[in-house]
Amino acid sequence: MDTAHTSTQHFIPTQPIQSVSFLGLGAMGYQMAKHLVGEFETVMVWNRSFETAEAHAKQFGTQAVSLAQAVSADVIFSCLPTSDVVDAIIEQALPHMQPGSVWVDCTSGVPDQAKQSQHKLNAIGCQFIDAPVSGQTSGADAGTLTVMVGAEAAALDYAKPAIDCFAGLIVHVGGLGAGFAVKAVNNTLFAINAWAAAEGLSVLKAHGVNPSAALSCLNKASGQSFATLATFPDRIVNRTFPKTFTLDLMAKDCGIAIDLQTAENVPTPVMAQVASLIRAASNQHPPGAVDFSEFAKFYEMLTGINIEDSKQLQTPKNSNDKKA
Repeated sequence: MDTAHTSTQHFIPTQPIQSVSFLGLGAMGYQMAKHLVGEFETVMVWNRSFETAEAHAKQFGTQAVSLAQAVSADVIFSCLPTSDVVDAIIEQALPHMQPGSVWVDCTSGVPDQAKQSQHKLNAIGCQFIDAPVSGQTSGADAGTLTVMVGAEAAALDYAKPAIDCFAGLIVHVGGLGAGFAVKAVNNTLFAINAWAAAEGLSVLKAHGVNPSAALSCLNKASGQSFATLATFPDRIVNRTFPKTFTLDLMAKDCGIAIDLQTAENVPTPVMAQVASLIRAASNQHPPGAVDFSEFAKFYEMLTGINIEDSKQLQTPKNSNDKKA
């Protein structure tokens, strides 16, 4: 994938940001949008289920508006399930957008589609930025998300004060599509770590070690990862599996990463294998039905071992403890 600059016009902002809008109030977007309130003169929100936009307006003081109104903003954020959904909304938005506006797409999207979006927006004097985020719903709530940006530098400079509202770190990783590429690889690396942790914890439980005891060691040793630090204790071992980022979207992101390696003929056998396993796990459920952490249930089906603590497996006392 070529993430080089593809704009046909150099972006020159005409005025400071006065209005912003947020399209897509899902688990991430609902929290991200609230951080814009009080920072700009007008903060608008739109969602396909308009009741959600109205609830956001009531809770945070945003303005629930139509799509046509939302895309008239100086900076337009979107956080939607797929690039195809974003593309369809851009098509509807084009007649209503103002020249000089910047569309910041926080979707975990397809790199090549960022260039297609830029081509459409550039034709009416607007700019597109791919700016996917990482940090889960807790980071969205706290306003500490990591934002990986693919964009023309001038467009990012203009939109950055708005992005800063929900970001802990903003990195300009390259031209159009580069942000999407980094996000896809990031999520695939997470999937690899999570799958490996499921295998390791299952082996240990088979040998009489409770997962929580094992994680207490791993998370203070070189085997730790975000999966062992957060996903397993907070979602899998405690059997809660709260639905935030869904399994089908995780499979989608792994697929984007595999498309990237295929485009450049880069051998990635581990990425490819785990992407296939995550897809197989996702195929057990309807789209949007379960949290990404439920990949573990698919692996448990293969092993017959549930990755949860067992009362029968008690942590032995320290061998140096003296008897009473």
